[in-house]
Order: sequence, then C-alpha cells, then structure tokens
Amino acid sequence: MKQVVRKGLKDIIVDEVPDPLVIPHHVLIRPVYSLISSGTESASIHAEGALRAVAENPSQLRKVWDVMKNTGPLSTLAEVRAKFSEYVVMGYAGAGVVAEVHPTVTDLTPGDRVAYGGEGTGHGELVLAGRNYVARIPDEVPFDQACFATLGAIALNCVRITGNGIGDVVVVIGLGLVGQLVCQLVRQQGGVVIAADLKPERLELARALGAQHVVPPGASPREAVNSLTSGRGADCVIIAAAAKSDAPSRLALEVCRERGRIVVVGAVELHFPWNEMYLKEIQLLMSRAYGPGCYDVEYEKQGKDYPASQVRWTANRNMEEFLKLVGAGDVKIKPLITHEFPLNDAAKAYQTILDPASTSLAVVVRYPAAAEMPAAAAAPQRKVEIAPRSAQPGAVGVALVGAGNLAKWVHLPNLKKMSEVRLEAIHSSSGARGKSYGLRFGARYCTSDYPEILKDPQVGAVVIVSRNQHHAAQALAALRAGKHVFLEKPMALTVEECRELCRAVEETRLHLTVGFNRRFAPFYVEMKRALGRRTGPAVLNCRINSPGISGSYWMADPSIGGAILGEACHFVDLMYWLLESEPVEVSAYSLPSGTQDPIGENNVAAAFRFADGSVGNLTYCTVGSRTSGGERVEVFAPGLGAATEDFKHLSVRAGRRKDSSFWFAQKGYQAQLASFFAAIREGKPQEVTVLDGARSTIGCLRLLESARTGAPCALKWEDEIR
Repeated sequence: MKQVVRKGLKDIIVDEVPDPLVIPHHVLIRPVYSLISSGTESASIHAEGALRAVAENPSQLRKVWDVMKNTGPLSTLAEVRAKFSEYVVMGYAGAGVVAEVHPTVTDLTPGDRVAYGGEGTGHGELVLAGRNYVARIPDEVPFDQACFATLGAIALNCVRITGNGIGDVVVVIGLGLVGQLVCQLVRQQGGVVIAADLKPERLELARALGAQHVVPPGASPREAVNSLTSGRGADCVIIAAAAKSDAPSRLALEVCRERGRIVVVGAVELHFPWNEMYLKEIQLLMSRAYGPGCYDVEYEKQGKDYPASQVRWTANRNMEEFLKLVGAGDVKIKPLITHEFPLNDAAKAYQTILDPASTSLAVVVRYPAAAEMPAAAAAPQRKVEIAPRSAQPGAVGVALVGAGNLAKWVHLPNLKKMSEVRLEAIHSSSGARGKSYGLRFGARYCTSDYPEILKDPQVGAVVIVSRNQHHAAQALAALRAGKHVFLEKPMALTVEECRELCRAVEETRLHLTVGFNRRFAPFYVEMKRALGRRTGPAVLNCRINSPGISGSYWMADPSIGGAILGEACHFVDLMYWLLESEPVEVSAYSLPSGTQDPIGENNVAAAFRFADGSVGNLTYCTVGSRTSGGERVEVFAPGLGAATEDFKHLSVRAGRRKDSSFWFAQKGYQAQLASFFAAIREGKPQEVTVLDGARSTIGCLRLLESARTGAPCALKWEDEIR
C-alpha cells in the first residue's frame, strides 16, 4: 500500500510499504479521506534542519550522550546518521470503510462507514485502528467531514473540562482547527464566545461560524474583554494556540476574571506570575487528547471500554457525539477545509501547511477509494520487494522478526558486519518501520506477514526479536518450516511452551539458541574463568535496577512475562552458567502485588540453592533511581571475590588485585551471534541450547510462585518438560 511518511527530519514522501494485518481488538479500514493535523504534524517536521531542532529541544543531546555511554560512539553516530533517512508515520485522523475486523470485534462489519483515530494510524491506503478509536459515521455526514472526528473529540473533551454553563463568557485564544471547533462547541454549550487570534481571516471565519465577539486586530485583548464583560473579565479562557513562548498563557491570565478558569488544549509554554494567579485564585486545567481512555493501553490496544455509568464521555463516545453534531448541522466543517490533495501529492499538502502565505486551515488527503465507493476489496499486499539480488554462495539467508530498538541498535548492525550471512527479510507489524529498516540494512524485502518468511526457501535462519509473548509461537513455526532459530530471551512464558520447543528441536534436529548474551560478554567470561579455578561452593549476588520497566511500558506487564520472565531470566541462566550447577530450589518475596505502579511482581528478592551447595541471591527492582547502577554481579568462593558492573567494570581479588574497565559497555551480542552461525556452519551444538532456555523460564516461573505463596519451590524443570 501507499503510505505517507516523514523521511529523516523534514522530507515528506509517499512510499510503498506492506499492508498491516488485523490484530485482536482492532479493525482494518480503507480510508477515503484523512485530515492533516496542522499543529501536531507540522511540529514534527524540522524544516530548518537538525541544528535548529536540537536548539529548540536541547534534551536530545542528553539522550544521545546517555546512549553513547552504553553503546559506544560508533553505534551512536550510526544511529544519529540514520535519523536523516528513517521513516516516521504521520497522521492520526481519517474516515473510510471497514475492510476487515478481528473476531474479537463483534459490533462492526466490513463495509461500515467509520471515522478513526489513534497514534500511528497515519495517512495510508489501509490503516489499522483500535476498536475504541473507531466511530460509525451518520449517513448524512460525508467522509471529508467525518475525518475531523478525532480533532472534534479533542475539542469536545476540552469544552467538557471547562464546566461552562449557559451565559458563561469564554475567551478562545488561537483559532486554528481545534480553536475553531472549540468556538462552535462552546456556543452549542450556551456560552458567549470571544475569539482571539493574530490572523484577521481566522477571526472572520470564527465570527461567521458563530462566535459572538472577536478581539479586533491591533486592539488590546484586556480592554476588549473588559468592555464586553463590564470590567469583570472572562469566566473561562481556553488556550488553543500553539506557541513556543508564554505569551498566550500570560494573555489568558490577564483577561480571566477572579476565580475564573484557564483550560489548556494547545501546546504552549505555561509560565504564570505566581502573585497574579494567587490574587485571582485561578483554576488551571489541562485537556488531554480525545478524552478518558487516551494513553490507557487497555483501552487503546485491548478494547476494554469504561462503563458509561462510571465514565460518561470516553474518547470513543466523544468521537461519536461530535459526528452527531456534524450530522445535525450544529458544527460546521465545510468552511474549515481550505485545501484538498490526492494521496500522491501529500508532500504538496504539507508544504501548503508550512507556507504562511497559503492561509491554509484544514488540509485533507483524498484516497483512490473516494472514486471507488463502495471501496474495492483489493487483495492485501503484505510483502514489498526492496533490493532483489542473487544469493551469496555459502552464506546463510537470514530474516529478522520484530523491528524494535534491540533489532535496530544491536542485531541488524551485527548481521550487516557478518560476511557469512545475508539479510533476506525484515518482518514488522509496522510496514513503514519494516521498509525503513530494510532500506537501511540491505534486506531483499520487508513484510508484515510472518508466513511470507516461513515459506521463503532462501531464508535458512530467523532472528526473533519480537515481543515476549510471540517468541515461542514464532520459534516453533520457524522450526517446523525448517529454519534455524536465534531467539531473544525469554524463550517462552509457560512450561507448555518450553515443552513444545524442546520437542520440536529434538524432532527437527535444527539449531535453536536463546539470546543470553552475558555468557559472551568479556567481563562475565573472565569472571567464570576465575571462578572455575576455585574449589568448593560459592555465593553469588545479582542486583539489577531497571526503573525503565515500569508504568505502561509493555515489558512491565506481568501477563506477558513482566520484568521477571522477560529480563530476570538472564540471571537465572547466568548463575547456572557461572557455577555449572543446576538450581534445585528457590525462595522469593515481592513487593505487594495488584498495584498499578510500581508493579509488585516486577520487584523481587529471591534466593536460589544449587546442586553443588552454592547459593545465589537475585534482587530485581524497577523502583530504583535511573542514576543508580543498572546491574552488579558478585561471586565469592574460597580465596576469590569478584564483581562486575554494567558490563564496563570488573574487579577480581584472588590473592592479588586485578581491576579492568571498558569505556563503553561490552555486552557480548556480536560474539553470540557469530557463535550461532558458526555452530550451524560447522555442525556443532549451540553454546546456549533450548534446555538452557527452558531452565531459565521455569526457574522464573517458580520464583514468582514462591513470591505468591510465601513458600520455597523446588526446581525440577527437567521433569516438567518431559
């Protein structure tokens, strides 16, 4: 399909990317029109270049420095350079016809006329939208007006937050799209609108659409508002402007009456003189996106609605109500549309928005489906060729599955360095990201459909870097399709998944390794070597601080493994590998479970007992400070004390003192990938096997069980996978 993307920092292009697949609680929609959100989208286009973008947001330099401390200057430089060609999906508002629904969605059917929204939906010929961001379009509302539903919901949510009543005087500062809609909705609410903007044509448009008063160009807003309110001031001021200064905020305070309300829906600097805010006793309210449900993963992605008896106006109900107002003629949309462009001319559409001389307001994109109503049921195209080429003799064809940050920063750069492999395919649920990575790293094609990779005879191995809940199923399918598997941890989330993978490896005789990169990290290798020279049981202590795995971040969700199955599995494997002894029992405690944040199940203190008499402590927390160290591992054995921290520091005390350090973390990723392909080439066993993956997963499952029950759990993982 054709998709509008930002290439690099400022170039808008239309490129062919794979069609998306429908996923649970989502629908596929074939757009007829989409709306370019002039404020949000133009803010993401850095037309004046990288230096200006950094000058406006200096925190980016801090992010680059933090990344460089962990990955090194060469990797960081490569990633910074890639920003100048990377694809970013634009847009989040449109209307069209339902093309396909997932079985979990029971109240929509193909052919339904709907408006859609949500981050990442974008401007494309086929979009994937969460059910709670899809609203039916009344018959009397045309598609070019229905595509305003998401911005309308933003405006409607803002007006609801004001709490205005009949006769309240409301000043609306900023008459862009949202401001114009706010003016009309305040009027519907019974308020008296005073519209303010720097552009005379927008003032006239607001007056024509129902604003009772406007602040004349050049006039003093304070005097104008006072003259209309008998010196009292506005009951409420809505800031709908986009500005990099605090001028709109100060103006709002100036024209607001004592004990009045200021509601912010625009992106502005919020600097208010404390004394004036105090003396006027002003209420400051923020309006967040479409309404309740926004930024709630369960609402947006998992289709969980809020009961109307508890939350009357959710994001979805706001979208529906706005469309009803448009259908009834209570909100006028047509006068707001100043420009219309076909999809292929999307670059011109963005140029129009960025050009002050164009006097643009609402710019809509028209799709081929607009001329083919009802929308044609085109066959999905989920594979896009990038760089066809002949096979390299002796090289293993590789497909990478899951185009996330670990793939971008680690596995794809490492694959590109290896002469014995060739990158055949990139699989990603995001067509634009898959195409972007494919172009950057030289893949033959990209796809959003995993079976395309499984049936490709030129793919001999898959590197799976997808989200945790997909690991086992994707690895099992690859083995059954005759592919070797490099599988990022965790290998699995359940005992049954471990059992199935162990059986599949045994039956197919194919290679499967799990991404336990610490076994290949230089300082851990040296620590194992020092420990191996000692006799007698040892004491291990692993302390991990991961404050990033918290809140709504998907890795924090215990239902898909959380921090323990997803990350602590590294250290169950590490302790076994360092000791070369099986864990036989675990006792664990966690923070209180059932809390939203911090998630108790992600914060544990556990003690492992090993077959050789050794003991190991594992402390994993997500509640620490980002300024604390990330991970520290200590080993103590007769005559030995050793510790390593964050892959960069190692100290060994064994009669004499030895300290070593790296400038940048050396994590062992490249060495493990090389080992994986060497074992395939030479017909040797993998250094990390499917049994190692099963041990770590079951070890973490029993750890969590012990934390729930408060009792020790025996580790008989080999019996469990039989």
